[in-house]
Order: sequence, then structure tokens, then C-alpha cells
Amino acid sequence: MTHPEQHCPVETTLRIIGGKWKPLILYFLLQDTRRFSELRRLVPGVTQQMLTSQLRELEADGIIRRQVYAQVPPKVEYSLTETGRSLQPLLDWMLEWGKNYLQEHGQELVAEPGCDGPAEKLATVRISPDHLKTR
Repeated sequence: MTHPEQHCPVETTLRIIGGKWKPLILYFLLQDTRRFSELRRLVPGVTQQMLTSQLRELEADGIIRRQVYAQVPPKVEYSLTETGRSLQPLLDWMLEWGKNYLQEHGQELVAEPGCDGPAEKLATVRISPDHLKTR
């Protein structure tokens, strides 16, 4: 007897947006459409090759859109698809959780460009283990 292929939702989410760079890329694209050079400046430490790779993966997964303009020099912009925009609550919670964690552990919040973005528009929410329980 064969079983249909099963997928774990958490594993799927991590496969699509997990890693060191993808959440940061998505966070900055939530704020605005960006050119490659802007993303390179906003995501410190990412190499050109890695950024290109991560953007291609996100595009292949339908999370971002790559718009190429026929002009000289070439102009390419990246933006979120509707599926990508649906990640906003998750990224906002990640920002809040990180801020709470740093504060609880006496660590200084680093003022990074854009790190006061979408989550700041929400009411401040204190995340406790109860919020993370399966309902």
C-alpha cells in the first residue's frame, strides 16, 4: 500500500523562507519595491552571489516578482506577490519576538535601517509561551 506524499506545514514554511537571508530580504520588500543594489545595501554581509541565489529561489516559489525594464542600463525591481505579502504577520511577529527576546536578555537593540518597519505599526504585543501553543 502506498501513502500519498505528506507535507509538514512548518517544514514547508522553513524551506521557502528559512535561512539567514530570506527573512531579511522579505522584511525589506514588505516596506517597498527594491532594486538589487538597494537590497544589497540593506542586507549587510550578504554577497552578490548569495543575494542573487536567494532572490531566484523566492521568485521560483512565487513569493517575489522580478520586473525587468527594457532600458539601458537595465533596470530590475523586486516586489512581493500576494503570496509574499501574506507573510507580513509572520515577519511582524518575528520582529516583535526578537525585540522581546533581546530586551528580556538585557541585549541592546541595534538600529538597523528598516527594523522599525511594519511591526511598529501594530500595537506592541508581548509574546509569551501561551501565544505559541497550538490552539
